[in-house]
Amino acid sequence: MINGKQIAIVMPAYNAEKTLEATVREIPDLVDVMILVDDGSRDRTVDLAHELGLQVFVHDRNYGYGRNQQTCYREALAAGADIVIMLHPDYQYTPLLVTAMASMVAHGVYDVVLGSRIIGGTALRGGMPLYKYVFNRCLTVFENLFLGVKLSEYHTGYRCFSRQVLTELPLIENSDDFVFDNQMLAQCVHFGFKIGEVSCPTKYFEEASSINFRRSVTYGFGVLATTLKFALQKWGLSQFSIFSSKGRKLHAPGLSYYASAAEQRRT
Repeated sequence: MINGKQIAIVMPAYNAEKTLEATVREIPDLVDVMILVDDGSRDRTVDLAHELGLQVFVHDRNYGYGRNQQTCYREALAAGADIVIMLHPDYQYTPLLVTAMASMVAHGVYDVVLGSRIIGGTALRGGMPLYKYVFNRCLTVFENLFLGVKLSEYHTGYRCFSRQVLTELPLIENSDDFVFDNQMLAQCVHFGFKIGEVSCPTKYFEEASSINFRRSVTYGFGVLATTLKFALQKWGLSQFSIFSSKGRKLHAPGLSYYASAAEQRRT
């Protein structure tokens, strides 16, 4: 807890058995709730998460990274969290920055805080593939131009949100795929939430999750589409549900897609 605010860590997981324990061991003690949502892993991720004392929720099948995040945030809000930090359980981002990121939101400095791999110039030194670095920089320039803000990157998976952000954004309108991340930041800008960044070292290694070149290209086109939709909405030329205040939010009914208790223990 920081400044009277309850802190939750959420971990969207898929085959994270090899790196989950190392990630959890570095999470600061100030965190009140630790939640893992498994999206159809084929390894021992679920069993290990239970052994580590996490709150575990399991999808009844693999829905995708975006849907996983929706479940993460919904369950964190249900647990009473005031501040929610998404931390990938693949140990690519250091959990040691949780305190700094949560503090910036807890004290009202920002509504959203991103762990940026670009600030400080550590991305390539940490092993980020060159093509991903180039894609990151080009897409970020394009987005800054059309969204009217100046972030160092939009593509980090290390993010901290206030409860207000998660309850007010129409997150159910977003994609179930990786572009969910980008749509969410565009929504934050559209609805006027304050976004800050901290420098975050990252490490790429064999066990760390990473999308391949083909899916990176698909993600890139999704980013371009999201940015253009933002611009068209801003200019009054079109309307999109992801930028509508009436869009479906996390508390929308009919969103049950969890595995049974017996299925959760099948590994």
